[in-house]
Amino acid sequence: MTHLRPARLLTVLLASASLFAAPAYAAPPEDLEARAEALIDRFEAPGLSIAIVEDGEVTFADGFGVTDLQDPVAVGSDTNFAIGSVTKAFTATALAILVDEGRIGWDQKVVDIMPEFRMKDAWVTREMTVRDLLVHRSGLGLGAGDLLFVPRSDLTRADVVERLGEIPLETSFRSSYAYDNILYMVAGRLIERVTGQSWERFVTDRILRPAGMTSATVENDARGPDDLVADPHARIDGPIRGTGTMERLDDSLVVAQVAAPAGGIAASASDMAKWIELQLALGDLPGDARLFSEEQGREMWKPVVLMPTPMYAGDLAQTAPLFNTYALGWNVRDYRGERVIMHGGGVYGSITRLVLLPDRNVGFFLATNSEEAGLLTGLQFELLDHYLGVEGNDWPAAFGKFIDDYFGSAASQLAGPGKEPADVGPSLPLAGYAGEYADPWFGTIAVSDGDDGLTVRFPHWEGVTARLEHYQYDTFITRYEDESFEPAYVTFALDAQGKVDRVTMKAVSPVADFSWDYDDLLFQPVASNGQ
Repeated sequence: MTHLRPARLLTVLLASASLFAAPAYAAPPEDLEARAEALIDRFEAPGLSIAIVEDGEVTFADGFGVTDLQDPVAVGSDTNFAIGSVTKAFTATALAILVDEGRIGWDQKVVDIMPEFRMKDAWVTREMTVRDLLVHRSGLGLGAGDLLFVPRSDLTRADVVERLGEIPLETSFRSSYAYDNILYMVAGRLIERVTGQSWERFVTDRILRPAGMTSATVENDARGPDDLVADPHARIDGPIRGTGTMERLDDSLVVAQVAAPAGGIAASASDMAKWIELQLALGDLPGDARLFSEEQGREMWKPVVLMPTPMYAGDLAQTAPLFNTYALGWNVRDYRGERVIMHGGGVYGSITRLVLLPDRNVGFFLATNSEEAGLLTGLQFELLDHYLGVEGNDWPAAFGKFIDDYFGSAASQLAGPGKEPADVGPSLPLAGYAGEYADPWFGTIAVSDGDDGLTVRFPHWEGVTARLEHYQYDTFITRYEDESFEPAYVTFALDAQGKVDRVTMKAVSPVADFSWDYDDLLFQPVASNGQ
């Protein structure tokens, strides 16, 4: 889900179709435990969870570090981590089960199942299929609509479906790839419509429990006892979010429940080992049971949309795929001539990777309760190299430097010469900016003038109010009480009579996560402002 700037930046993996199945190594790296402990120390990460499956057997499932820096409890094999967008494959699997049962079809029109479904364009509304919900080719922009559930939400999935029709499209339908979360929420709502069960109930009863994932949860309020839950952490006291010292984040930043079909599952190493076993077995369960058919298993891995291919300089160029595609809840890529089925996940304070090498019958899961993508991406490539028989690369060091340079460059953009704001404005007395301003899909913000200056209150973000600090001209900066929220420039545009005509927003940080899609908002005064 969401997708965290370093986590989403480095959801880089590998894949390529090999003509003949190759045998896997017989075991994980001999020094894996020592390596995991060393990486936690190097990156100052709180905790790490690892699961590995080879040839149908769990060869490793354990945890390292602690669940919480403030109240440390050791991470173990049964500690639940937020898996973020790795959840998307579970939602795709739920739909695959319904396809197997003949209750829906991948190419069935969404509006035929949900007559209330609307996109901004009527033709897209008519043509959107169940498959289209999962493959990020709808025409929506990157992360469009994420502010409906980031950082919090009191909306229902029905509310989200209703608001979807107001979100502008950036490209033509099926013409290009742009990652989104909102259509996975629509997919969750579609499951509810077809089955009469909530997405949470269906995924728990039809996937998690049959697969033996006894600790995994789909409810924020039921993630497990405190000593079996990895709490989120991030660096938030530096010049931009993602730098500074590691701090524990508010638990409320776990994915809002409305967005659970896009990224709301929490699971342990032991659970995810079972999920990997199931995926590599293409739906086959122990005994004579099946969760989904082999046909649907292969369908979910079938590339549908071309994705941009990441480009790196220096040694990191070895990790860039030759091809990069999106299937049904999965990335399909190549690495060193090997096909890789994978997905990354990121919610605030936690990131994950799930990687399958189906032609070697190997898969692994990695999670950390922090936003240290250098650790996770580096370890991901170390394990890939291990199973492909390659030695000699310190990928955590290489990716760690890449990310440090990335954040360092972003920080310098904000603090470099000529970056001081102009000592001009505001044009109006503060009371002149007060009022309510509505955006068609996001809702109505309320700007108030009080003893402490201007404040802004946001719809459906329960309890979230920001102080508006003057920046320059008629632009202010949001100062949230919670420093983990990305601040934004708020610009009031005036008409010829000197009254506010519209309000726009833009993230202050040049590396803000795409879920803070402030740029998509356009507020206009509501009639009651009397302007």
